[in-house]
Amino acid sequence: MIARILSFSVQARWLVVFVTAIIAAYGSYELTRLPIDALPDITNKQVQINSLAPTLGPEEVEKRVTFPIENALAGLAGVESTRSFSRNGYGQVTAIFRENTNLYFMRQQVAERLAQAKPNLPPGVEPQMGPVSTGLGEIFMYTVEYANPDGRGAPVRDGEAGWQSDGSYLTLEGERLIDEVARLAYLRTVQDWIVRPQLKAVPGIADIDSLGGYEKQYIVEPDPTKLAAYALSYSDIAKALEAANLSIGANYIQRAGEAYLVRADARIRSMDEIA
Repeated sequence: MIARILSFSVQARWLVVFVTAIIAAYGSYELTRLPIDALPDITNKQVQINSLAPTLGPEEVEKRVTFPIENALAGLAGVESTRSFSRNGYGQVTAIFRENTNLYFMRQQVAERLAQAKPNLPPGVEPQMGPVSTGLGEIFMYTVEYANPDGRGAPVRDGEAGWQSDGSYLTLEGERLIDEVARLAYLRTVQDWIVRPQLKAVPGIADIDSLGGYEKQYIVEPDPTKLAAYALSYSDIAKALEAANLSIGANYIQRAGEAYLVRADARIRSMDEIA
């Protein structure tokens, strides 16, 4: 057989050269279209379930959060294995699927199992599936900064949004940022409420992760002595804050062919209202 191939190649050498040239040209053309990744994503098909439980320690998270979720995923068709880790206030379960499975269908199956497991979880714990992405899917990193850090070279117009003559920064909402922590918290607010929602609307973006800065929070620190004097507990304060931060729609009134909506807006908008 080999002798016949060699004999034919010698006798039809120009045909062999011609076919080889065509194959080489086609290979060169396909090489220009070949997608090349410096860090190819070799991660297997998986779904990550993240759960926040701020009041629980690692042992309680393992017993009351990650174990019930792993138990709910047991026996799910297509699952090769599951793994998890638990730390203070946080638990993560990763389900690994076979390569021939449809990841989006499996995410639907996982969502159904999570709904079944939810009654067995502690109150307030909401397990969430991670985005359809992996650690190697990160494509871009950016920072949110002031155009003129510390006000250097910035035009100063007291009373208008921007840097003020006393070194503070006035936001568009009229909030005066007088220290570094407040200014960093404002950058995190801009990232979470302005930049991130717009970037998530870009086609092909799985998720946007926010790192750094200070997440804006309002902390109520009651005086224990005064609470005891009024026979109140910390739970009473928490319930009062929750009840005072509501927006309720009542109904509507029809008049002259128009409908007027009636609602009660009691959302907290400032620290004075919290007090």
